[in-house]
Amino acid sequence: MDSRAWDVFCRVIDNYGDAGVCWRLCRELSRRGHEVRLWIDDARPLQWMAAPSDLESIQLMAWSEAELRFEAQPGGVVIEAFGCELPDGVKARMAAARPTPLWLNLEYLSAEDYVERSHGLRSPQWQGPAAGLEKFFFYPGFTARTGGLLREPGLMEAREAADHAGWLRQQGIVREPGERLVTLFCYDNPALPRLLQALAGTPTLILACPGPGSRMLRERQAAQALPERLRVQHLPFLPQDDFDRLLWVCDLNLVRGEDSFVRAQWAGRPFVWHIYPQDDGAHEAKLQAFMDRAFAGMPPDQRLAWQALWRAWNGLDRSPEASAPLQLPPLAAATDAFLAWRSGLLTQVDLVTQLQGFLQR
Repeated sequence: MDSRAWDVFCRVIDNYGDAGVCWRLCRELSRRGHEVRLWIDDARPLQWMAAPSDLESIQLMAWSEAELRFEAQPGGVVIEAFGCELPDGVKARMAAARPTPLWLNLEYLSAEDYVERSHGLRSPQWQGPAAGLEKFFFYPGFTARTGGLLREPGLMEAREAADHAGWLRQQGIVREPGERLVTLFCYDNPALPRLLQALAGTPTLILACPGPGSRMLRERQAAQALPERLRVQHLPFLPQDDFDRLLWVCDLNLVRGEDSFVRAQWAGRPFVWHIYPQDDGAHEAKLQAFMDRAFAGMPPDQRLAWQALWRAWNGLDRSPEASAPLQLPPLAAATDAFLAWRSGLLTQVDLVTQLQGFLQR
């Protein structure tokens, strides 16, 4: 087994997403026999996100100490997650190592066409502390010409073997007869009242993850503004494995960012993505690119309904009815389409295996 040393550098931008992706990556590398160090500027999310056994096998390093403590591993791998820009001292030590480490910039996930063109491109460093090194761009994605998605071996088998009812009991979640389960994990979202009106058509228990969505629901509960037939249970922070199980048991998952977005796809349940909003509006094209791929196999009417829901949830609904309740398509009718999308993704080589293969190029 090729058991190289890996250094993963991560800056936490929005509390959970960047740390979540980097931790899943480090965990999987470690489980495949690699020595892993995670250099992170805010390790607090790992206190609830990570399993104790994984914390024992991965070295956590403070970003603030990287200039002094980083030692390049000859022939190792350095991952610069999401363009976080390595400290100059780290670059200098990489350039001095023999053989030099492989330097990868792990990019954000996107379904846009440029990902296939950009994946694997090299960027020679001509000046500065990294002079003489090459950096490669590694793009996760949804097609065979990209770096794939994070997926552990045996994930689907674990999902099929899971005791969903037992897990719900362990979490103190009690579903009433005929009640639908919905995960809510989102950024601040003005469309939440419209979503609640749509969900109220069926008895629903909303399982609210910590964050803006949970806060907004608490405010509505305090004002007694929650529609009838809706119940809310506010969840604590969950370790990543339990968050996966939450997505497995729910009838509809509202997720955000990148990590929970990918895990919702592995869950195989209908889901709605709250994409991270960007000031320049670039998120709109990114959202549309994913919908164009993921919903392509749906019947036309169903595809239009799901696209309308996703756009409205992301504040991109500019129609005169933009203040009306969201239109929630029938979930049961869409389940096969979401499973078919997952089946296609399962034919891809997973991201960590592709990273390992990249070393042999």
